[in-house]
Amino acid sequence: MYKIDDVAKECGLTKRTIRYYEEIGVMPSPQRTDGGTRLYTREDINYLKKVVRAKEVLGFSLQELHTYIATADVLNEQRFDYQQTTEVRERIEKLTRMEATLGGQLQLIEQKLQSIHAVQAELEELRERVQNGIQRLQAHEITEHPGDG
Repeated sequence: MYKIDDVAKECGLTKRTIRYYEEIGVMPSPQRTDGGTRLYTREDINYLKKVVRAKEVLGFSLQELHTYIATADVLNEQRFDYQQTTEVRERIEKLTRMEATLGGQLQLIEQKLQSIHAVQAELEELRERVQNGIQRLQAHEITEHPGDG
């Protein structure tokens, strides 16, 4: 069991952020001592690391993060259900559900990638306009002051 200080250090978050994630439902509430001290498991830490990765690497907003994590939870439940099943037809059905869940997560990532590409395109267009402006001004300077260069 780990205290919030240990979790914060390992995950690179503040204690306040961890409590906030708990408050808004991004992560489940951990166990507590009789005195109310939060106690985290290794599973809680790994879960929180997934949250951090989704937020930082994928650039998810808190709302997107909440959806992503909820979908990941559903996927974990589906995996467990699949492992408990031995009948082939049921396994196919459970794998089909898992595929749909994964499709939902991939769609979230695809939407984020589209947004990133749109911003990238805007910046590339602006850079091209700036470069053209530099070239025009340099050409203008050369024609006005041919001996200064």
